[in-house]
Amino acid sequence: MSKSSSSIGIIGAGNIGAAFARALARRNIPAILSNSRGPDSLQALVQSIGPSIRAGTREEAAAQSIVLVAVNWSKLPGALAGLPDFGGRIVIDANNPIEAPLFKPAELHGRASSEVFAGLVPGARVVKAFNHLRPELLAADPAERGGQRVLFFAGDDAQAKAEVGALIGRLGFAGIDLGTLAVGGRLTQFPGGPLPTLELVRFG
Repeated sequence: MSKSSSSIGIIGAGNIGAAFARALARRNIPAILSNSRGPDSLQALVQSIGPSIRAGTREEAAAQSIVLVAVNWSKLPGALAGLPDFGGRIVIDANNPIEAPLFKPAELHGRASSEVFAGLVPGARVVKAFNHLRPELLAADPAERGGQRVLFFAGDDAQAKAEVGALIGRLGFAGIDLGTLAVGGRLTQFPGGPLPTLELVRFG
């Protein structure tokens, strides 16, 4: 891996975490995939994804320069508890404040879900991304009908957003910056936002 490329960790190996890992593997980008049950439980999954993805501990994944978190909303506090301060590193919030089987929206007390999430990752520069497309579309080739499938992102730190935008571009998607977490994060928030599950393609 070149010195210029960021190291990537993934906390959560469910549908979104695995789809993100597959998108990285498609471009041969290394990453560490983790879950609550430990690396041994992920061996079959990482072998099915590709050689650039390896299983690691939650702590290993959280130590990378860019960390994507995709965990059931109710389990987020436990999944992130006890990790050291992120020290200005980028954490991608790929979570939605709803989960099976009840699909009852979480109570956010008027805040965007990413603003709630940011409170669980002290020291992190949070960017909301990778939560709004269906996992099978996130894992699929983003070249579509002569265009590029769109991925939205939002955040309060311009440099962090630029880095996530560059990663989205490396994965072959067309990234569109929606602004701050309070504004852009709400637009892609599921449920409630107008943009989740829309499959948009940019041409030209």
